[in-house]
Amino acid sequence: MADETDREETVVAEFHKKIKGAFEVFDHESNNTVDVREIGTIIRSLGCCPSEGELHDLIAEIEEEEPTGYIRFEKFLPVMTEILLERRYRPIPEDVLLRAFEVLDTANRGFLTKDELIKYMTEEGEPFSQEEMEEMLSAAIDPESNSINYKDYISMMVIDEN
Repeated sequence: MADETDREETVVAEFHKKIKGAFEVFDHESNNTVDVREIGTIIRSLGCCPSEGELHDLIAEIEEEEPTGYIRFEKFLPVMTEILLERRYRPIPEDVLLRAFEVLDTANRGFLTKDELIKYMTEEGEPFSQEEMEEMLSAAIDPESNSINYKDYISMMVIDEN
């Protein structure tokens, strides 16, 4: 039993170290606070991929009673530790992403055009914002063909969990 407790304490200590490191990157004033707009980036840098709705709920949970526009480390740490321990907001597996692209690629070409991608990502499901769309296009679209070879894109964006 002691070994299991020791192991869990070690895991928690490692998570705390990772969380603190990610938080400090955005703590420009070195006062244990970050701009609330950076929380999504911090959470994603820790390997979690919440939807915008889930991110909004998380921020509401860790924000002050009277929102200041900043998040304090001492409020962020326990919530983020729990998320990592529970392995919440895991990235979507590569095979699931591939199937999703294949559903959109009805002609089985192995790619989607830029216009098709924009249409699907802004009009279906949880739509991308203009900023998210521009970020994805800059990473995904081959400028020569003006399309996305989705197998290449998926292998580039999948997180290796080992």
